[in-house]
Amino acid sequence: MTEVGLGFGSNIGDKAGFILQAVREIQAGGVVRNFRLSSLYRSAPWGNLDQDWFVNACGVGETELSPIELLRFVQGVEQRMGRQRIVHWGPRNIDIDLLYYGAEKLHLPDLTIPHVEVLNRAFVLVPLLELKPDLMLGGVAARDALAKLDSSDMVRIS
Repeated sequence: MTEVGLGFGSNIGDKAGFILQAVREIQAGGVVRNFRLSSLYRSAPWGNLDQDWFVNACGVGETELSPIELLRFVQGVEQRMGRQRIVHWGPRNIDIDLLYYGAEKLHLPDLTIPHVEVLNRAFVLVPLLELKPDLMLGGVAARDALAKLDSSDMVRIS
């Protein structure tokens, strides 16, 4: 079993509801065990700023799947929930990112682990550190990375 971190985001419709639905589907799939979900946070958009605010959360658990198998599984959850990839960093009902996979470092065409932007995103680090306060990502303490970022827009909503 390998510990994994997942990031969740939504900025269309019932944002919190979409995240909780994705979590239920992941748990029902039985491929991520001992899953824990952070609080839900409201945050400003990142990347494409001309869109509605987001709800974000992170989850950690353990899996026997390979990184690519886990990626395909969460992409299947996104597809079943109606995710459409129209605009890069654009509005979405659900986004599920594979943030880390144990201590592995991977650079594949479809997947980089740790996630290429994980240390630059307060909306990921705040909920992730809630679950894993001593987390190291690619040799960097996640809390040190967060200390360099502006997290003032992050509001815990549940």
